[in-house]
Amino acid sequence: MEPLTWTGSLGIILDPILYAVAAIFVIALAVQIVLGIASGGARVVTNPDGTLSSAGGPYGMSTAATKWIGLALVLVVLTYIVMGAITGPGMVGIIGGMSQQLIPVWIALVVTFVVSIKFKRKLGLYGKLFDSTVGMIGFALVMFWIFAGVMAGVFDMIVTHDSLSQVSGMKNKLPGTPLNGAEEGEYAWYLLGGDNLARDVFSRLFKGAWVVVQIAPLATLFAFMVGITLGLPAGYYGGRLDTILSFMANLILAFPVILLFYLLVTPEIVATGIPNYMATVLFVFPLVFLGVLLNSRFYTQPSVRTPLLIVVLGITGWIYLSLISTDGAIVSTPTYAIPGLPNAIDLFNIEAGILVVFVSVVFVNAPTVFRIVRGLALDIKTRDYVAAAQTRGEGPWYIMLWEILPNARGPLIVDFCLRIGYTTILLGTLGFFGLGLESESPDWGTTINAGRRLLSIYPHAAIAPALSLLTLVLGLNLLADGLREESLKD
Repeated sequence: MEPLTWTGSLGIILDPILYAVAAIFVIALAVQIVLGIASGGARVVTNPDGTLSSAGGPYGMSTAATKWIGLALVLVVLTYIVMGAITGPGMVGIIGGMSQQLIPVWIALVVTFVVSIKFKRKLGLYGKLFDSTVGMIGFALVMFWIFAGVMAGVFDMIVTHDSLSQVSGMKNKLPGTPLNGAEEGEYAWYLLGGDNLARDVFSRLFKGAWVVVQIAPLATLFAFMVGITLGLPAGYYGGRLDTILSFMANLILAFPVILLFYLLVTPEIVATGIPNYMATVLFVFPLVFLGVLLNSRFYTQPSVRTPLLIVVLGITGWIYLSLISTDGAIVSTPTYAIPGLPNAIDLFNIEAGILVVFVSVVFVNAPTVFRIVRGLALDIKTRDYVAAAQTRGEGPWYIMLWEILPNARGPLIVDFCLRIGYTTILLGTLGFFGLGLESESPDWGTTINAGRRLLSIYPHAAIAPALSLLTLVLGLNLLADGLREESLKD
């Protein structure tokens, strides 16, 4: 069986077109930049109906040309993907093989965009996101990796081989290398080549996406629960409470982030059970937040409040105990153990490495979120609608959670997206240095570290996860920009 090329037989026709369109796009973009600097950007005129529009001219023409050439470039790329999904590696080579494996992801993306655009006027800020080109591009990149990670990690789709299995003769093989003696039903190629242990880079890439999808958003969400629960009262009440909480946050922020991660994930610290104690404290904040949120909202309706709190706190308490319990123990050290939930009612056991990384990310991010929320609370508490709520006799927590917090959602949502990106980079950094996660973990940082040793000879094993990390973080940044742009219009 012959090795696959990147674009297969279709590339004979489309490759020259792709190169030509890409070159023209770069030239048009350079011309647009030069004209923009020379003319000071687009000239804007006011129409008779009061609306604004571009006055045209050389800069306007270059902008239109760049737009249409860019669309042509996107169309050529989509042709590769669509033809690859239809025909597979036989006609479109490696790109065709990957496109065909990713068909479930393409379907999920198309359905998500079609439904979201159709009902965008009913979906609030999320719906407005589809009025922003930058926001849509960022959203597409982020959702691609979320769908890919979930389908690879939960449903075992997309991947072509076991991410830990080693195939004889496939060590450091180039992308598109066929398997020697592939059995019936076994995928016949390593689409992105083999790593230094003869494992499939393509499969490990998407299994690694599942590690990121599990940890980064949830850890960021927990950090926000901690920051919001402490930041709102610090900003609203001020005084000694604000001084104490701000001092504790500044104390944590005084440590370099990477050094703090090193300290928290080193085996000596893990052996003491400190990360488990930290998990016990940090993971309780979502319970506190939900309890106070519901109690403040339904305080005057005890017939609704009491059963609602019992159900919600009962379920979340069970999840909390399941999170902090591993193999029937909350803390387990060589000298003692603190019992937790029995395995029979434990919803899930988190691997020790993932728990340590999760706790570390929450602990490092929470002080920054606290400072942002505190600053927003200090500003918003002076608004008229807060004074009106105080005049109505509303309680402090009702004002904080139902008056101040909703009006701070724009900056917090934007920061949430950006912080997931920072967390993704931190996870990659930890994996690169071999801290926290297991050495055979397919996470991107560990994979980059394993591939860097032979980067000058076999770059594919490191470049693939590095580009994946880049595209996910880029997508999160673009998504944050789109959300910021639309939230300012509220």
